[in-house]
Amino acid sequence: MRDHLGRPLVAVTGIGAVTSLGFGVQDNWSRLLSGQSGIRHITRFPTDHLKTTIAGCVDLPEEKGGEPFTSPVRVERMASFAMEEAVAAASIGSKGNFPGPLFLGMPPVELEWPDRFALARQAGDPSYAAMVEATAGRRDIYETYLFGGVGERLAARFGTRGAPISLTTACATGASAIQLGVEAIQRGECTACIAVGADGSVHAEALIRFSLLSALSTRNEEPEKASRPFEKNRAGFVMAEGAATLVLEDYEAAKARGATIIGLVSGCGERADNFHRTRSNPDGRAIVGAMKNALDDAGLAPGAISYVNGHGTGTPENDKMENFGMRAVFGENAPPISSNKSMIGHTLSAAGALEAAFSLLTIRDQRLPPTINHDEPDPTITLDVVPNVARDASVKHVLSNSFGFGGQNVCLVLSGEPA
Repeated sequence: MRDHLGRPLVAVTGIGAVTSLGFGVQDNWSRLLSGQSGIRHITRFPTDHLKTTIAGCVDLPEEKGGEPFTSPVRVERMASFAMEEAVAAASIGSKGNFPGPLFLGMPPVELEWPDRFALARQAGDPSYAAMVEATAGRRDIYETYLFGGVGERLAARFGTRGAPISLTTACATGASAIQLGVEAIQRGECTACIAVGADGSVHAEALIRFSLLSALSTRNEEPEKASRPFEKNRAGFVMAEGAATLVLEDYEAAKARGATIIGLVSGCGERADNFHRTRSNPDGRAIVGAMKNALDDAGLAPGAISYVNGHGTGTPENDKMENFGMRAVFGENAPPISSNKSMIGHTLSAAGALEAAFSLLTIRDQRLPPTINHDEPDPTITLDVVPNVARDASVKHVLSNSFGFGGQNVCLVLSGEPA
């Protein structure tokens, strides 16, 4: 079994997920289909005087009653959960002995304010020079913040092959991790791999940075109604965290070992622009190009796509540009599009992986998740956004869009198993 370019087909044999809606694929998928929101008030740190006080937080059992984990620790814990679920579902390898490499999409890591304050107090001096001196002998800091220790520890725990690859491409990170895994299998470098997207960036510093960009919703009174992709009154995205894992395999190798095939990653497309640190180029060429490249890579015409899992952040600019791109690619016959972010928020580095996972479940169950909070249609958004209520549909191929800050755009085509 080969694709139209003679490459091995790439199958998905395991999925794992954690979001603000819950732990595990089953809970997340059932709650998405029922239109539930995981957005709530932040209690992890003080939000007095902040413009935005809501997020899609994941409450980890291990930190209950103690100090909140830092972002790298949170990323590692959520990624590990999603990896365990996906590897168990794929029934591949023995415990701690996965027969392929790890591709980990995660946010850039840096010392957060509580750690810096602690180092400054220890040094008796808030200067960087003094804080650097105070880190002498702190192996945990150097491993985590300088040497990509998250990926190394996950690789050791799951026994993956070779050096783990850790990467970040802004909001496209999770999709980029999947793309790297797909290409490794297509090149014959492995017959199986793990692709992960994880993010734990709901901490004070990150929240303030995005707020200063005027990117966040300030609809704090009703958190569950704050994320409003494609709706007329949308006014910013809602930060969130989570993780998703796909176990990717050479299709023939997976069939030979009797694996259950959830679906295929049949196309990957990317396209960048360098127009602005946060805004897309108004000509839309990078967004349009990423979608077209994914379709070309899959060997599909636009009309073959049954549904689009949209990037759909809920910012005025992004949703407008995604609508523009959809019309440029699909014309008047655009398929339905919906945004998972209306329910789980924008999980940043995890978004592309989570949305790929949900796209595969859409194909499996032939059911489109809704875009909730769609109270007043925006006349400039001319797409069927599956408003508020999930619906049954015939779905064979899904396009999953991930459009990142800085013009980093990755689109994936997910497909059902060939007949």
